[in-house]
Amino acid sequence: MKKGYWISLYIEVNDQENLKRYAETVTPIIKSYGGVPLVRGGKYQTFDGDDFNRTVIWEFPNYEKALECHDSKEYQAGWDIAKNTTLRHMQIVEGFNTE
Repeated sequence: MKKGYWISLYIEVNDQENLKRYAETVTPIIKSYGGVPLVRGGKYQTFDGDDFNRTVIWEFPNYEKALECHDSKEYQAGWDIAKNTTLRHMQIVEGFNTE
């Protein structure tokens, strides 16, 4: 079964405290759906395209679990904390397997 990934590219963060509260709230929720953080900020260089000030990538056991987590009442309540002060591009992507 192919894994699922949340890829969030942060365009603008107007309140770091809201983002911190959001992260503290949703991290255990995401983990409860099998989410594993792969990238959460850190050093980066942009070579092509738009420059995003933060990138976050979560890996899930499968695409369906990633969608289920995103659509859950618990996660959506957590996102409410930061959604009015944070602009991001977020997508859920099915993984690729060459084997």
